[in-house]
Amino acid sequence: MVKMVRFRAGLSALLAAAAIAASAQNATLLTGNGPWAQSVFVAGWKTFALDLQGYHGEVSIEFGSNRNVCGLYTRMGSEPTFTQYDTFRQVDGSNQATPFIRSNTTQPPLQNGRIYISFYTFNKQVVSFTIRRKTVPSHVPGMGNVVTPVGTSFRTYAPFADSVAIAGQFNGWDGTSAQMPEESAGYHSIFYRGATNGQQYKYVIRNGAQTLWRTDPYGPKLTSSVGNSVIYDQNAFAWQSQFTMPDWNKLVIYEMHIGTFNDLPGGGPGTFYSAIQRLDELRDLGVNAVELLPVNEFPGDFSWGYNGSNPFAVESAYGGPEGLKAFIDAAHARGIAVLLDVVHNHYGPNDLDLWRYDGWSVGNYGGLFFYNDARANTPWGPRPDFGRGFVRQYIRDNALMWLEQFRADGFRWDSTLTMRTTDWGDNPDGWSLMQWINDEVDSRQPWKINIAEDLQGNSWITKATGAGGAGFDSQWTPNFVHPMRRVMTAVNDNGRNINDLTSSITDGYNGNWLQRVVYTESHDEVANGRSRVPQEIDPGNPGSYWARKRSTLGAAVMMTVPGIPMLFQGQEFLEDGYFQDTDPLDWSKMTTFAGVRQLYKDLIALRQNNAGTTRGLCGPNLNLYHVNDGAKVVAYHRWDQGGPGDDVVVLVNFSNTQFPAYTVGLPRAGRWEPVFNSDWSGYGSDYLNTFTAPVDAQAIPMHGLGYRGTFALGPYSCVILRLAP
Repeated sequence: MVKMVRFRAGLSALLAAAAIAASAQNATLLTGNGPWAQSVFVAGWKTFALDLQGYHGEVSIEFGSNRNVCGLYTRMGSEPTFTQYDTFRQVDGSNQATPFIRSNTTQPPLQNGRIYISFYTFNKQVVSFTIRRKTVPSHVPGMGNVVTPVGTSFRTYAPFADSVAIAGQFNGWDGTSAQMPEESAGYHSIFYRGATNGQQYKYVIRNGAQTLWRTDPYGPKLTSSVGNSVIYDQNAFAWQSQFTMPDWNKLVIYEMHIGTFNDLPGGGPGTFYSAIQRLDELRDLGVNAVELLPVNEFPGDFSWGYNGSNPFAVESAYGGPEGLKAFIDAAHARGIAVLLDVVHNHYGPNDLDLWRYDGWSVGNYGGLFFYNDARANTPWGPRPDFGRGFVRQYIRDNALMWLEQFRADGFRWDSTLTMRTTDWGDNPDGWSLMQWINDEVDSRQPWKINIAEDLQGNSWITKATGAGGAGFDSQWTPNFVHPMRRVMTAVNDNGRNINDLTSSITDGYNGNWLQRVVYTESHDEVANGRSRVPQEIDPGNPGSYWARKRSTLGAAVMMTVPGIPMLFQGQEFLEDGYFQDTDPLDWSKMTTFAGVRQLYKDLIALRQNNAGTTRGLCGPNLNLYHVNDGAKVVAYHRWDQGGPGDDVVVLVNFSNTQFPAYTVGLPRAGRWEPVFNSDWSGYGSDYLNTFTAPVDAQAIPMHGLGYRGTFALGPYSCVILRLAP
């Protein structure tokens, strides 16, 4: 930087008269770590040189009692002159008590390399000063690594550490020189000039005799679960899509496992990029939300994802944080929301740098991030300490990172039961944490959805926090999937309990129809000793008539009852067997069972009211008005405001009997037209193709309704009727 100096009048006159040479000579190099206290005779220029590394954040100069005027100049890279310098201060009695400071935040800021510090006097005099070169806390806010144009800020929490240093590719993995000063209450930070996006690093934590090389708990990118953290610039990704969250009453969720969704047997797992290649198939199907099984870094390359090693890092084998952002961006471009399955009920248990992170622990427990008593115990890994302020902040920050920096559209929270209870019973720490985060998300981005997997049928999970509830927007409900699977898989019709069907239809929480997620398959329900529904219906031939008929009949109920419907990947083309993280979907089945896929596509279109004829399926109201246990037939009415294009009647026949003329009550006068019949031969060439004709309602009360009509029903079939204009 070049500046023209304007000395006060007396000094300017002296300079003009003296016509002194313009450059300083023979700088003295200061070596060692300092501080450097000097008391020197100065007549003209006296220059000192000091080398700065990326971790040096401040150079200060404190003055002794100098009676005469002195000029102080600094310059990076070259000795200053009267006309070329970075900073200038005229030191005299008015300001000599105030140290001169140049740092990462001054203008101009420090740079790496050699800084020259020059003093100039007109008369020979003694100048006393002390030069200090310091490592100071980072001036950049934020935990973990935060990238700027000139370097990277690092911050971690290690309250029991004796010291914390940063080491990485930017300093030759020197674990001692770049010490991170403690800011307050256990937070250590540093700004490292020249540390750039993509370079690897670790924190070096010393506690007594322990020297612990730790990955960054807040770092979004790792080389692997046993590797290094990688500096990652959250602002570098070039987002392309503009996205609006679908209305919740039209959500159809598709649960996806990145490693198996679009992959070939052998080799590595599927990636975010390979999954993007199949998003058009999901858009064509009508899916408008995908729910990803956990994508946090886990040991090895193959996993369901529930054994994550770092809650902030994205699995490297899937494509890391860049890949996840690319996937979300691509999904948004197709109108598909992305929900993340997050696991905070336990961490690990393997490759877990959070375990005794800063060297402190009690007994055999895990230290800083975890309960240090029996509350830590879960079947899968140690439970975080939901009562510790930093851990609560850590989990809250994690949620906000996914929502704000990755643009995720919501969450499925794994096993909230394990958060709200421990071996000691109810856990108020976990309950209040969930309330806090749900309130935080609602206040920041209320259109995004938080779904709990609690599986206890507990209405308090989705009750508002103001009423004492946990505040989730919806929850996976066991009261649909378990009875519905019994109905679908019973071998004989006389063993099919119609009460299981009716309870699946009518169950709910707090009178809010969207507070339950309904499904017949999920990753849990098609593994752990269980199989895909078609496989359980007909183990010897999961593509059989019976397997196709009854599995899709269950899906028809799922798509027409109150709740948010969810499919598990491959369900739409009759994937069989059981879910394994090494067994990719067989996409050839999309051709083999094209009729089944078309059935799902048609059901989704009706559920979302795409044609404007079935608004009732997007509405809150349900009347299950007919239950025939002998025939295994039920009928229910769905509506929003009611009337043509709104009122929907669903007829479900869970028997192997064809009914040419089945009479049921109808809620309104008018013409009732079938818009879906699962017995259509287009869904299966071996189906009976039972024809269900439109019917004008007769004004004869039946089943508690004012009208009736007679319809044909195929075996194991669903007919959806709409009230025509």
